Amino acid sequence: MENFTKFDAADYLDSEEMIAEYLTAALEDENPDLFLAALADVAKARGMNAIAQSTGLGRESLYKALAPGARPRYDTILKVLHSLGVKLTVTT
Repeated sequence: MENFTKFDAADYLDSEEMIAEYLTAALEDENPDLFLAALADVAKARGMNAIAQSTGLGRESLYKALAPGARPRYDTILKVLHSLGVKLTVTT
């Protein structure tokens, strides 16, 4: 049996451009859990403790808010996006 390393997207989110592309692709999917997972990956890449402190959320609360199936409040998502330095843009 071969030994495989588990893929972790956070390991590849090492530039602003990569993060923007990753979150944009996640937003294009209709499944909201995909965006939450992508946001969690970005937060992990940037440091979950730092994001938790910056948002005023506990680390455990942040993990729960970004877990698949979670229904976080809009203001929680905005706090996380702001902490990450990410801005969502609407276009037609």
